[in-house]
Amino acid sequence: MTVQFARNGDIEIAYETFGAAPGRPLLLIHGAGAPMLGWPEEFCAALVERGFHVARCDNRDAGRSSRARRPYTVADMATDGLSVLDTLGWPAAHLVGVSLGGMIGQVMAARHQDRVLSLTSMCSAPDASMRRTKIGVMARYFALNWRKPAGPEAAGERLVKLLRLVGSTGHPQDEDWLRRIGSEGHPHRTDFAAARRQAAAARASGDRRTELSTITAPTLVLSGDADPLQPPRAGKATADAIPGARFVSYPGMGHDLPPALWPAIIDDIDAIATTPTSR
Repeated sequence: MTVQFARNGDIEIAYETFGAAPGRPLLLIHGAGAPMLGWPEEFCAALVERGFHVARCDNRDAGRSSRARRPYTVADMATDGLSVLDTLGWPAAHLVGVSLGGMIGQVMAARHQDRVLSLTSMCSAPDASMRRTKIGVMARYFALNWRKPAGPEAAGERLVKLLRLVGSTGHPQDEDWLRRIGSEGHPHRTDFAAARRQAAAARASGDRRTELSTITAPTLVLSGDADPLQPPRAGKATADAIPGARFVSYPGMGHDLPPALWPAIIDDIDAIATTPTSR
């Protein structure tokens, strides 16, 4: 895929596309510190086979996108997503966001209703509270995630260790793929300062439940019952805040996208995108 860039003021957002018009436009938004490589090419291709024109993007302060150098909010990150839509010439799109990406999608759907056809929020929450996560898990997660790897190979091994900690317990990991994308992403990795800015943006967004109650787009909320970072009660709270949202919890799924569940996840994304109220 060819990396392209959308501009939002002085921020450049890197993105790649799969498929083409007249496919249904769909934007994939990843989580804190994660590059768009975290959306596997095979997953994107499977969405194309369902009739979507897919874009995946690097959030600001991640991957090949600009480093912000100053504080920002999730609302600012939502306008980054809009800049990708604008550059692609998409008046509106279906959104799929995971973790922090789910929060970004939620804000896009609440504040820019005419640009969002449907919303799928995965492994996410209606606020940035850490109280749902066991302190021991968070300590080990941050110790691994923010330790600077010595090189590409070390970056790949670190990603494997991270997913062993927070990933699915009921579905096998493709650890060779994790090593590859960890290694490929090393030259554009998120540094500690950038990671702090992303975390601060999530905290600054506060509790969004009142705002989420204004969302009109068909909404799907997906959780994994083995997710140690955002357990099902976080997803249920999100779904309860959004009128008419559908909530699905997958057995054995953690804070990841296990290949064994791709068919079910894609079925659910396709179903919410084709509900009668989608534009």
